[in-house]
Amino acid sequence: MNPQNTTLVAHIDMAGGGQVWVDGTTLYVGHMSAPHGTTIVDVADPRKPRVLTSLEVPAGYHSHKVRVANNTMLVNHEMVGRDDGANFGGGGLGIYDVSNPARPVLRTKWKTGGKGVHRFSFDGRYAYISPTVEGYAGNIVMILDLADPAHPQEVGRWWMPGQWTAGGEEPGAGPAIERCHHPLRLGDRLYVSYWHGGGVILDISDMTQPRALTRINTNATFPHPTHTLLAIPEPIKGRRVMLVPDEDVNERFPTPPAFLWIYDVTNETTPVPIGTFQVPGIDPDGAPQPPMTGCHQTSERLSGTIVPCAWFAQGLRLLDISDPFAPKEVGSYQPDPAPGAKRASSNDVTIDDRGLIYLVDRQGGIDILETSVW
Repeated sequence: MNPQNTTLVAHIDMAGGGQVWVDGTTLYVGHMSAPHGTTIVDVADPRKPRVLTSLEVPAGYHSHKVRVANNTMLVNHEMVGRDDGANFGGGGLGIYDVSNPARPVLRTKWKTGGKGVHRFSFDGRYAYISPTVEGYAGNIVMILDLADPAHPQEVGRWWMPGQWTAGGEEPGAGPAIERCHHPLRLGDRLYVSYWHGGGVILDISDMTQPRALTRINTNATFPHPTHTLLAIPEPIKGRRVMLVPDEDVNERFPTPPAFLWIYDVTNETTPVPIGTFQVPGIDPDGAPQPPMTGCHQTSERLSGTIVPCAWFAQGLRLLDISDPFAPKEVGSYQPDPAPGAKRASSNDVTIDDRGLIYLVDRQGGIDILETSVW
């Protein structure tokens, strides 16, 4: 498929990635599989990216998420198999000083119970994370204060009723168990995806006591798990808008490909779905499709009403949501499959201050792109 309003600037050949993040002119990549943990790349000249250094993790873990702010890098440590890291310290968050990105210095490892941390976000002071915690079923919501990055302090936590097993609550069963997937802050709200539990909007004006304002959940009829709740910072057509990508993983039973929801959250206690987007042609007749055919994740950084999306086998899609009732595709890029793979698997996307787009494949490689749609 020919690119639409996009041009390839450079390709970086490296192990498959779960997340990409850019701070200034430095690219940070969280990898899917051990021994690859985090790779740091100089992209000051985006046509000649230069790897500065890499961190490794032991077998049985991955470190597929990374965020950076104020010279502090956070990476997740999550168990995905048998723990072979005798000196690794279990699951948690690795917290690094990256004032010199070529020489990251471990400040501390914040440890969790259980498997560790899955996704998280970080604003330079507070980290909003999804850890496993002793006494709870599945991942919960937690806020950490990193005013002193070497000594993180828990500020507050929230969990879906049923998760606190130590308190006598009874969780759901099977793959539909409710668990925190990804918290994102905007103002004094935390927008939290909860996998097969849908999503919640939390009032965190008092961070010590997060309070649920509302919940959405389409999983009864659209069984793909809820990946992210991304609130758009500025109103569109007088409305507060939230994007909700479902992840195309077919955990419960075969279904057509996952897609993106658009919600009106002007009245945040009553979110209303007002639009959807699916890549044309990949759902011809409602029949089940192979996993990772459809939607995965939006960029968490935006440029106006243009939203870059990682759409697994469909690569990059650029959506114009200026009319949230009728989102339209205004750009695309189809990466080549990674060596040994049958098709692309675009897992995450972000942009930098120059408007460059970074698209990572979970099987291997990063494409740096420019677009004419900004």
